[in-house]
Amino acid sequence: MTTNDEDRPSLPEYRNNPFINRLPDLLATDESVRAMIDLPTHSDAERRYPSHFRCHCLLRLSNYFDPLERQIEFQLLVSMLIRQGYLGRNPDTTDFLHRLHNDYERVLRKDIQARLHPVESTASGIAMIGVSGIGKTRSVQRVLRLYPQVIRHTEPFSLDQVVWLRLECPHKGSAKQLCISFFQEMDRLFHERFRAKHGGSRSSLEGMLIDMAALADRYALGLLVVDEIQHLTRASGANREDLLNFLVALVNTIGIPVLIVGTPAALPVLQGALRQARRGSGLGNLYWPRFENDATWNYFVERMWRFQWTHAHTPLTDELRAVLYEESQGIIDLAVKLYMMTQLHVILRDAMAGRDTDERLTVALFRHVAKKSFMLVKPMIDALKRNDMEALAEFDDLKPLNDHVNRVFQDAIARLALREAAETAPSPQATVAAADGEATILAALARAKSENPGLGPLELMAVVAEKLQGHEPEVPPAKPSKARPKKAPTTQPSDPNDLRVIIASAAEISGYDALLAAGAIKPPLRDVAA
Repeated sequence: MTTNDEDRPSLPEYRNNPFINRLPDLLATDESVRAMIDLPTHSDAERRYPSHFRCHCLLRLSNYFDPLERQIEFQLLVSMLIRQGYLGRNPDTTDFLHRLHNDYERVLRKDIQARLHPVESTASGIAMIGVSGIGKTRSVQRVLRLYPQVIRHTEPFSLDQVVWLRLECPHKGSAKQLCISFFQEMDRLFHERFRAKHGGSRSSLEGMLIDMAALADRYALGLLVVDEIQHLTRASGANREDLLNFLVALVNTIGIPVLIVGTPAALPVLQGALRQARRGSGLGNLYWPRFENDATWNYFVERMWRFQWTHAHTPLTDELRAVLYEESQGIIDLAVKLYMMTQLHVILRDAMAGRDTDERLTVALFRHVAKKSFMLVKPMIDALKRNDMEALAEFDDLKPLNDHVNRVFQDAIARLALREAAETAPSPQATVAAADGEATILAALARAKSENPGLGPLELMAVVAEKLQGHEPEVPPAKPSKARPKKAPTTQPSDPNDLRVIIASAAEISGYDALLAAGAIKPPLRDVAA
């Protein structure tokens, strides 16, 4: 039930603390869901869009986020972490000044434990541990977005309050690199030179940790999030201990709440540190296993299933539910990607074959796409099916799968767009190109991608169109020789309706605009508007 602002209760322990008073209101469950949800836009009219447009629509599912019970509980936990940490750092009391004096003493003595005044820490350190792809990082990002990152205070004091800061543990688990990342984030927020001042090549790790703690205190950091903490397992023993001891000191000595996020691979190196940093807060730690095939999973699948961009909507059946769970094993990220890729597969298959079908989703299609696209994570899927936790600990990153999915979509969108452009060209040459030139288009696309790795699909289309004006068929590379081969003469096309002639004759406009002006291709939204 939503609570009106005038009816919201005020907790006495939070009431007179400026660091807490400027935070957003505490959220009821329904308010929390509405604030975090991120569903893609969708309409039935989009089913009639050209194939390559519908592939772009499918990419909206990449950011799909529909809060479940886990995320709602996590939002509440973060709310308590931040506010409880600020209880012991009220700037209207002498405690805050005492903390700043202690920071100066630590910098002076180069000792993280040094202090001039006794102060009480009300902070807690907790961990969120879960298998890759279960939604940890996305959940953290959505919850942090509920809070402003920086709050500027002008009365009764002048101070910039950093509510939260999220860092990723370096791939080699380097404590020094984590400190540098902290200084760089502070530079980004305040346009200062913290990285140059505190993170130079001559700075010692101990000095960087002390400076990092002092800055966190000076800017009233409400929560430090360290993601991908499993990378710590790759660090040397001494380096790993330095970082863990520092995170514990941030909680216990400096009073900064710390949330660490990672996969089960991190548990062996975290367990001792977590016991030291919890401070008996009662908040505990979070473990997110894969979802069971139960009511929660069915709720997630039913809501996701609404977002289809095939010509006809495929109803959700028990058989489709079963295959989606079997091939994803209750991993949210895999289920969403499989749903995206299967729709892409059927749209691309029928468009490239020139068929106009309903593009139905079937059990066989899901199995085929999973077998073809999930090869990179097959060992992880097999370990989940066996419930082999030891084997699961080896999988700490789904980035290779994410990169693969992005490449597949990029290729599909570019191929469909170029094919449609060739099919709508009125000249005989364009008709021949549409029928026999797919190899030419694919070769030009591959070359454009290798030469322009940072471009998106639409930019690649423009580059390929430019390349087609002087394209020659690919030939196998000749054996290397010392003599420089002579370049074979090329014959220039002369037909004014030839796509290459149209593009070559363009004076001050792009090749795409020249084709559009000549009527060789249709405006992108003409069919949609009709």
